[in-house]
Parts: sequence; structure tokens; C-alpha cells
Amino acid sequence: MAQDSVDFSSHYQFWMQKLSVWEHASTLETQQDTCLHLPRFQEFLRQMYEVLKELNSSTIIERFPTIGQLLAKTCWNPFILAFDESQKILIWCLCCLINKEPQNSEESKLNSWTRGLLSQILSAFRFDTKEVDLFIQSLGYTPEDYCPGLLKNMVLSLVSELRENHLNGFNTQRRMVPEKIRFLSRICIPLVTLPDIEPLVEALLTYHGHETQEVLWPEFFDAVNEAFLLKKISLPTSAVVCLWLRHLPSLEKATLHLFEKLISSERNFLRRIEYFLKDSLLPEAACHPAIFRIVDEMFRYVLLETDGAPEVLAAIQVFTQCFVEALEKKNKQLKFTLKTYFPYASPSLVMVLLQHPKEIPQELWLQTLKHISEMLREIVEDQTHRSYGGPFECWFLFIHFGGWADIAAEQLVMSETESSEALLWLLAFSYSPRDGSLQRAQTMVELKAALIHLKKLFRSPTLSAKDLQAVAAESPDRDPRPALCQQLSRRLLLNFLLWAPGGHAIAWEVITLVAPTDEITHEIIGFLDQTLYRWDHLCEEAPRSRKLARELLAELHASSTSQLKMLGTGSARPRCSRGPADSQAQSLNVSSPTVLPQKNQQ
Repeated sequence: MAQDSVDFSSHYQFWMQKLSVWEHASTLETQQDTCLHLPRFQEFLRQMYEVLKELNSSTIIERFPTIGQLLAKTCWNPFILAFDESQKILIWCLCCLINKEPQNSEESKLNSWTRGLLSQILSAFRFDTKEVDLFIQSLGYTPEDYCPGLLKNMVLSLVSELRENHLNGFNTQRRMVPEKIRFLSRICIPLVTLPDIEPLVEALLTYHGHETQEVLWPEFFDAVNEAFLLKKISLPTSAVVCLWLRHLPSLEKATLHLFEKLISSERNFLRRIEYFLKDSLLPEAACHPAIFRIVDEMFRYVLLETDGAPEVLAAIQVFTQCFVEALEKKNKQLKFTLKTYFPYASPSLVMVLLQHPKEIPQELWLQTLKHISEMLREIVEDQTHRSYGGPFECWFLFIHFGGWADIAAEQLVMSETESSEALLWLLAFSYSPRDGSLQRAQTMVELKAALIHLKKLFRSPTLSAKDLQAVAAESPDRDPRPALCQQLSRRLLLNFLLWAPGGHAIAWEVITLVAPTDEITHEIIGFLDQTLYRWDHLCEEAPRSRKLARELLAELHASSTSQLKMLGTGSARPRCSRGPADSQAQSLNVSSPTVLPQKNQQ
């Protein structure tokens, strides 16, 4: 409160002088200065309200004798009233001046004067000719008699003129000059949140002239993007795509805004991630390769900064899925080649990965997985394929289509055929791309031993939790297994519990044995959520397995929530480690159960 009062007092005289200049906003320079300062002035109004709401009307007049002049000048300025939430904040400030029980004639006069200003504000947006006269004149129009739809008609006229301008091309006799378009974009800055202005905003965004440089004001793009992100304006996807293509800072801000949403809650399940992604319009806009590449690079940066956090991997996978869906809706045949979206990847590998498992008969999944594994292995381990970027680029491409790795783990447990070598390699690579050939081969040996043990038990009529615990637990007679092997063994074990006939009865008991820490519990919650999400998208018929997965997920989530409450904290999640992000060849410890940081890091 004290700091707000100090800031307000220090800025008070500055804005008094500004308002005096703006009072006669008849020149182009004055109008431009008004539009330029409106966001800062609105912040000043917010500060003023925070100060005034703590004082009674008498104290306000005593401390700020000229506040009446300031508020009156503000109320009669149509640019200020039209800008964003200024009208609402101004009403709050005026209400602070009203004395509910006036003790003398001076206080009664103040009440009457204040109510007069409130009445002026509330009636201002009927858009009388007098009040929009300056706006109309600045656009080159002559006001006519009062018309309730004046603003709407004026906007439609300007939209028609812009579209005609676009169609006429170089027909200079009928073209709107660039200077007028530029000025039009600037004068629209404080008005972008008005519903009647939306057609004009859209027309400006989608206007493409023949100028060599951008004709619209950067502040116009900033204002529209901010209004769009805060849901204060509704725009068609085509206009949003034009906004982001013409002003890259707006695209970067929109992507960062999405990241902030994704990390704002304790844990985001995949359906929630999908909702945030689709609501952002980024996957749909990414059908344009330039937008896809920028968003994808920002995902890459966050992935490196968070050391391969599972939440980031999940977000990339869901983003790609939403992007592919949008691509299929737009056109059955690609307008751009796949190379424009994935320039560092093998085109043949991209074609295989782009196949949705739902479009492939289930009996052919093993064959497809084996093909994917062989192609990746050849690029990663064969030195002759360096043109495709090496292990990191292969892994970064593969995690976009991470559903194939989940299917591989499931098929390893369920399949009776001998194709485990290719699938084990695929699983080991997807979880730890930094490993060399020898290290990955050792991981495969460990996993194969766990897999053989599980397959022996798959058809067993009697199962015990102790038997299954041995798959994920350490053996006392040998060296501790690497964390990666433990994590992948748990992944195989969880698939076993969901699919083995006898696994359902002992599933909860096994999970309580193999999840001694919160980190492993979160890992299992993520696995169950991702499995249910994948089954829903594949329309997979597995009623018993689906029912068990839902029950386990609900139980684990409830248990995790109750533990947090007992600890008396709103968040007990571990912070992720951070490493240098300036090299794409950085080693990634994907197997570590890290998570995104609590706030966005640029």
C-alpha cells in the first residue's frame, strides 16, 4: 500500500500535464502521443484506485486537491475511455469519491459532481457524433447526422476499402496509400478490444500490399496479440496466422504464454495439455512451416533447459498430434513438403512416423515398429548418415511421435513373436539417446532378462506381488542397476499388470511395493494417464485393462494429493536441473524424473 502511494504521487503531476495537452487532441501528433501512452496511463489509473480505495472522500480531496481536474479531463477523453479496461477502472476511482453520508453542502456538491461524471462515462459509448468527431476526422471522413450505427458503418466502410485495395493491386487510382493504412493501424491500438472494431482489426491483419516494408505499427501487433491471448478479442485462425507471420515477437509471446499455462498447475494430464494446445491455436497455425519451425525450436530450447523433462516430452508429443490432425483437416495432400517441417530428418523416416497407428492394422504394428527401429538404428549408429543430424536430431524427431515407443513397450510384453531385439533397441534409445552403442547394448541385456521373466509369468494362473517385484527391484547378489534400466523395467512391469490375466488382482499391491518415492509415484501416474490417452485415440478395445488403469490412476492421484496436504505445502514437486542450452549436442538424461520449472525461463 505504501509503495503504491509513493508511485502514484510521483507520477501524478506527469499525467496531469499529459491530460492538459491531450484535452485539445486536435492535431495528429497529439493523437499519436495519446495512443502511445495509453497502456502506461491505464496502469496509473490502477495505481490510483489502489490508493483511493483505502481513503475516505475527505482525505482524498485533502491529499490530492486537483484530483477532480484529473478525473474530469480523463472522463472527457474518448481515446482513454475506448482503451481496454480504462472505463471500468475510472468508474472504480470515481466511486471512491462518493460519500455515502455527506455531512455538509461541500460533500453533497462533490457527490453530485461525481455522479455527473459517472453518468458521462456510462453514456459515452453511445458514440454520439460529437464524441467520435475527432476519430472520424483523423480518418478523412466528414461527420453526418447522428446515426446509432455510425461506428459500425464506418468500420465496414474501411474494411471494404482495405479489401478493394488488396484486390486492385497496383491500380493506384483506387488504392489506399500506405501512410493511411499505417495511421489507421496506430489509431486502432486503443480500440482493439471493442467488438465493433474486430472486422477492421482482421482486415488490417490480413491485408497484403505490395510495399517492401511492413506498413502496420509494431504496437498494433502487440496490442492485438495481447488482447487475443487474454481472450479479449475473437479472431479467425487466418487472421491469427497473419499476425504471427508478420510479427514474430507476437508468435514468441504466444508460445511462451502457452508454456506458462502448461506449467502453472501441479500436474497437467494429457487431455488438459491437449485442451491448452488447441485453445492456443498454435497447432493449427503451425500448418504454415514458418510457424511450425519457430514453435518447434522453442520446444527444443525448453527441452534442453529442463534436461528432457517428461512433461515437456508429453507436450511435444501432444502438440505434434494436434498439428497432424490440423494438417489433415486443411488438406489431404500436403501443401508444403515434409522437408519444410522437419529439415534435419530423413524424409522416409518422417513418412513412416507420420502414419497414425489407428490407420494400420494391429497385426502389422510389430512390423512397423521393427521398420522404425531399423531406420533409426542405421542413422544413429552408421557414420555415413550424418546429413540427418546424428542421434540428437533423430531422437528429437522420434519423441514428436512418442506414441510408437509406448506401443513398443506394450508389444514387448504381449507379443509372442521373436522381434524383441528391434523393440528393445527402440525403447532404450527413446529413453536415453545419449548412450553409445555398448551402453545401449547393456541396457538391452538387462531389459531382456526382465522381459523373459515377465513372459514366463504372463500365463501363470497364480501370481504373487513378490514375484513381480523382483523385475523392478534390485538384486542383493549383484551391482545396482542403472536408473534407466530400473525405469524401463517398471514400464514393462506396468504393461504386464494391465494386460496379464492374473495381473489385475495384485496390481495395487505391486505398485505400492515398486513405488517407494514420490518421484516413482509421479512416473507411474504419468504412465497410466498416457496409456489411457493413447487407448482413447486408438479406440482400443480393452475394457478390463482400461477399468484397472482408471482405478489405479484415481487411487494414486488421491494418495499423492493427500500426502501434499499432510505436508502442508501446495507443491512438493522437485525442481528440474538446468544445463547449458547453447548446444544441441548436449547430453540429455531423459531417464531422470525431472519436471518443468515453476516459472518460464527465457
